[in-house]
Amino acid sequence: MSDIVSVEIIAGKIHLIRGTKVMLDRDLATLYGVETKRLKEQVRRNIERFPEDFMFELTKEELKNWRSQFATSNQDIMGLRIPPFAFTEHGVLMLSSVLKSERAVQVNIQIMRVFTRLRQMVLDNKELRKEFGELKQITDERFQIVFETLDQLINIENKPKKKIGFTVKEKLSSYGNRKTR
Repeated sequence: MSDIVSVEIIAGKIHLIRGTKVMLDRDLATLYGVETKRLKEQVRRNIERFPEDFMFELTKEELKNWRSQFATSNQDIMGLRIPPFAFTEHGVLMLSSVLKSERAVQVNIQIMRVFTRLRQMVLDNKELRKEFGELKQITDERFQIVFETLDQLINIENKPKKKIGFTVKEKLSSYGNRKTR
């Protein structure tokens, strides 16, 4: 029963709104196998369990922006006349306490695993970015030495070269004798 909902399906339903990863009420309702109306009903009955850092309602502007990011059909839009609730990871976890079905518990376990994987991917990405930055700095330092050496070589080549040998300062007469001054 642990594969009740695939990781890919859950990950596809996580959105970034207000700089936070959230899931919308209608997506959660579908995953839990309940109507969105019933899910919202349970949340409103237990609203004290859902502070703003657990759940918030999208503004009309946020809803408009969210819609514009996706090519939604008219059927999808019809179901979104009222701005949905957006649940953070903690809000999704809290839903399992107000939705008491076995399916809700199992789906929540899957959702928590996906959120954990996403968090780990972000951490791994930060670590990779840090290592890349360090490598770039080392490479930049080494190339700086190469560029400085090339600059010195170019400057040496651009200086006028001294002629080798000697020059005669006295003029010779047409007969081969030296003129005296």
